[in-house]
Amino acid sequence: MAIRFKGKVLWIMLVLVIAAVVMALILQKISSPSKAFKEDLRRSLSGGSETPKTSSKAGSCSIRDCPVDSFSFFIQSGAANVVPAKICLQNKLVLGAVLNNAGPGINIVLMNGKTGEVMKTGTFNMYSDDVKPLIEFLKSIETGNVVLMASYDEPATKLTEEARQLISELGSSAVRSLGFRDNWVFVGGKGASVQISLEKYMKSDGAKNKYDGWPELIEMRGCIPRKLE
Repeated sequence: MAIRFKGKVLWIMLVLVIAAVVMALILQKISSPSKAFKEDLRRSLSGGSETPKTSSKAGSCSIRDCPVDSFSFFIQSGAANVVPAKICLQNKLVLGAVLNNAGPGINIVLMNGKTGEVMKTGTFNMYSDDVKPLIEFLKSIETGNVVLMASYDEPATKLTEEARQLISELGSSAVRSLGFRDNWVFVGGKGASVQISLEKYMKSDGAKNKYDGWPELIEMRGCIPRKLE
């Protein structure tokens, strides 16, 4: 009798283990794009080649000419959790996967509004990290600075009211609505002398998303007026 009982217990434990493994595989498939999906996405954004290259799809840093009293820029949000965000200034890449300074969450480039000099860059994981480093970065922005921001993967889970308010004060309106896996790019500045506030926003919608659980990437390019004293 004891042997039969032990046999039943072992059989039940085996069934539970198998069920747990199957459930874990299902959840992994739901929450993370498949390898084939990632490869297809990389190819589509690199013009069909295995190695990403400069193209209109991938978001070239070649930008239209701007007036002498302004700075050209190009921003591209991330694509799903596969292709990181990209930010270019004056036809030069300043944040992206190639430079290894882009990451999941909110990516930021801080520029001197008078000289066009890149002062610093930052990437802030808004899914698993603390929001405090982002708040400290935002509070360090001085009058006359220009900020360029781009989302990648998930930009909103850890965003607090304080963080949203600080970004809103730089000129963003979409940050108030920014939600789970939304795509967003933004250019703004601190101080009345920085006359720029541009942004694009795409809501994550399961019925419309292009990349599994993520919306299509978005791009924005243009000219940033030079800060004049």
